[in-house]
Amino acid sequence: MNKQGEAGINWTDATWNPVTGCLHGCQYCYARAISNRFHRSFKPEYHPERLKEPLREKAPMRIFVCSMSDLFGEWTPRAWIESVFEIVRKCPKQTFQFLTKNPKRLHEFNPWPGNAWAGATIDVKTRLEPSLKALEMVKAPVRFISFEPLSCDMGEPELTGSVEWIIIGAQTGPKGYQPAEPWVANLLSAAKTARIPVLMKDNLEWEPHREEFPESVEIGQLALL
Repeated sequence: MNKQGEAGINWTDATWNPVTGCLHGCQYCYARAISNRFHRSFKPEYHPERLKEPLREKAPMRIFVCSMSDLFGEWTPRAWIESVFEIVRKCPKQTFQFLTKNPKRLHEFNPWPGNAWAGATIDVKTRLEPSLKALEMVKAPVRFISFEPLSCDMGEPELTGSVEWIIIGAQTGPKGYQPAEPWVANLLSAAKTARIPVLMKDNLEWEPHREEFPESVEIGQLALL
């Protein structure tokens, strides 16, 4: 696993990649860029030798699962996912954060372990409503949305009952840009209405900067809300 200082993701403490590679083909994908830099294949690949890495961690922490892939992609065998959840259940002190662009598959693993958070990435507006509907079906202690990169105006979506947390970020890299201020303001207004916390990625230029987490769920909590 990579600890936060190595991973550079301010909403987690470490990253864990028992599966790597992705077939979504997003042009801005940082994971693909990293793989290309080191001349590695970006085809989906299972790494069973990495499965036990969280078992070695004694202190409670948040662990982002599969930062270099999409574990819930249509191409991912169910057996790979189940092997990951088996380790999650064996590490009750840790909180595991999952993020996907294919959230319609998340409910297949209900009920989720009490220390696993289910998230969906929404980069374009066409993903918004399907993702919210998919998250409503997920039985996890925390459901969340990562609006990164925020590429358009999402309006003020109805978040109550679907998610307990949102993340907002800009697009980085050679073609990086900052989202328009009204786009961010609309999401902040929606979060305020739903009374849910907001975390801004370090790449988002916004003041005041916010790094909020769901207050009702502690790291390693076992019971569902």
